[in-house]
Order: sequence, then C-alpha cells, then structure tokens
Amino acid sequence: MNAKRLVEALVGNLPTATPGLFNPWADVCADDLSTNGPDAKRARLEQHLDCEAEFILCGEAAGWQGMRHTGLAFTSERHVMQGTVPRLGGATARLTTRDKPFTEPSATLVWRSLHALGIADRVVMWNALPMHPFMVGAPRTNRTPTDTELAHGQRPLQALLAAYPRATVIAVGKKAAEQLTRLGVAPAAAIRHPANGGAVAFAQGMEGCVTARRAR
Repeated sequence: MNAKRLVEALVGNLPTATPGLFNPWADVCADDLSTNGPDAKRARLEQHLDCEAEFILCGEAAGWQGMRHTGLAFTSERHVMQGTVPRLGGATARLTTRDKPFTEPSATLVWRSLHALGIADRVVMWNALPMHPFMVGAPRTNRTPTDTELAHGQRPLQALLAAYPRATVIAVGKKAAEQLTRLGVAPAAAIRHPANGGAVAFAQGMEGCVTARRAR
C-alpha cells in the first residue's frame, strides 16, 4: 500500500468550494495558520495512513473542531499538538489562529479509548463523508449530511477499505453503518457514536471489537 497514492484516491476527486461543505485538503479555512493549509493536511493524512491497520473506524462526517483543521477523522488540533496521534512525529506547534487550540469532545473520547486498549498505532480513521458539512454562513457549526453529500464519500471509502483488506471495519454511528451498507460492506460491528452521552457505550463497543479480533 502506497500512502501517497492512497491519499490521492481518497481526496483527489472530492468537490471543492461548495457552499455548506468544506474540503480540508483543497479549501482554505480562515481559522487555519498559513502553515496548516491543504498541503499540510494531505501530508498529515499520508502519515496517518502509512501503517498496516488492524482496525478501520468509520464515522459520519468531518467536524468544525476536528477534521476541518487537522485533515484526520476524530482528531482535533489539541491532539495533534500534544502528540496523541501516532506517526505524526510527536508534539507540534499550533495549527490555527484561535486563542485556544480546537478540541473536539468526540475526538478526545476516541483517542482515550484507543490508547487505553493499546491499539492507537494500529488504527486508521475515516468518515462516511470526509468533508465538513456546516450551515451556510456559519463555518463553526456541524450539520447532518444529506444523502447527496454522502454520495461523495462512497468511492473514497471503497478505496480505503481496499487498501486494508485484513482490517476489522467498525462503523461509529448510524450514518457510517448506512454508508457501509450502501457499499455492500458488513462491518464487524456498528457501535454507538461517543457524542451526546455515548461515551460509555462507545468504549464498551470498542473493547468488544478488540477482544473479538484478539480471539481469532
């Protein structure tokens, strides 16, 4: 698997400059530092993908506090800065101009679980829609993606799954499970998204997936 080629397969054909839909690897965010533009996010994604993944976590869509600024699913600025994310080379400088680093609650819960289970370095994370859907005129918002928007994520998700044929695929949330079903893929598990009170159920679901993988 060539990580650079995989990045191109994942993001190279996504739409750009679309009202209410932000492409982290092509569009420019006013909150990002000049050193954290689309090219930096592509490089970060390449590092993240450069592994023999045992698990693939598929979420719903990029969020305004996370993937919009990092280019990585379930990952916010604070996690990149603190060196929480494997393969990125440790702690880094700021990514945005905001007075405090962006911190996505769901991302914190996900990385906490991955490290607790000892699988953080063997996981690749992605979204059913690898773009940030927001209310037009309000980029610091999240909204549920439409079916038309989710269609943009089908080919990239297929490419990701093909790159890691031995990985255990985990759907995080209903939209992720529905997207996989559209592709004819049965995930090993469909677990609760950690947002909105789902932290415990998410952690339990992840533990069950890891236990099942180790029992093979």
